[in-house]
Amino acid sequence: MSQDYNKTLNLPKTDFPMRGNLPKREPDTLQKWETEDLYEKMIAKNEGKPRYILHDGPPYANGEIHLGTALNKMLKDFIIKYKNMNGFCAPYVPGWDTHGLPIELKAMKSIGVENGAIPPVDLRKHCRDFAMMHVKNQMAQFKRLGSLGHYCDPYLTLKPEYEARQVEVFGEMAKRGYMYKGLKPVYWCPDCNTALAEAEIEYENDPCYSIYVKFQVTDDKGLFTKLGIDKKQIYFVIWTTTTWTIPGNLAICVGPAYEYT
Repeated sequence: MSQDYNKTLNLPKTDFPMRGNLPKREPDTLQKWETEDLYEKMIAKNEGKPRYILHDGPPYANGEIHLGTALNKMLKDFIIKYKNMNGFCAPYVPGWDTHGLPIELKAMKSIGVENGAIPPVDLRKHCRDFAMMHVKNQMAQFKRLGSLGHYCDPYLTLKPEYEARQVEVFGEMAKRGYMYKGLKPVYWCPDCNTALAEAEIEYENDPCYSIYVKFQVTDDKGLFTKLGIDKKQIYFVIWTTTTWTIPGNLAICVGPAYEYT
């Protein structure tokens, strides 16, 4: 007859379960934090301590979170929690960027219309609904990662008070004369029919060919002539990767303190 040897061991008695069972227990723990309003209690407890503010560049509200946004949020969450446990009052107000072309394009795709086929006011409404849907989804996903913050009132770039503050700052810059109208080349997307930000440009490595070019001296300022050297026999050699600029080259520059190799 088999014997249960567990009953023959003097094992410690504890309320901790033998198995972690994290897929089930972790959501319960996070829900407990939210129910108890752990973040707000932590900030209230640290009130009056030296302030530590982390300015969070907001994620873009145009899709599900991915490994990049998850890593970004977790690293910042580590810092905030560490500071709050290390003698600081470190509030964290999450936010979302809810403006821009990527949201507009995905919003149009979600309702199945082409650019220009929908009135601007209707398009803005769809963009707002699309962005807010992803704000809600991403907020739940960030909470699921264990992130703590003032999620009940995040900052959103589409809030009227946020937009009003931007206009206020722009107006102040205009009054001080910092704004001007000028010309500037910009990248243009023929598919989207809109200007592109520098961050939206994708670059591709291109083979680079360099050349050496010798330039004959035309005016030696008497330096070589007084040494008995014919200036027609004197050349400066340059190296360049921008070969297409050679036809427009008018001069080269040298410096007495430079080491040329």
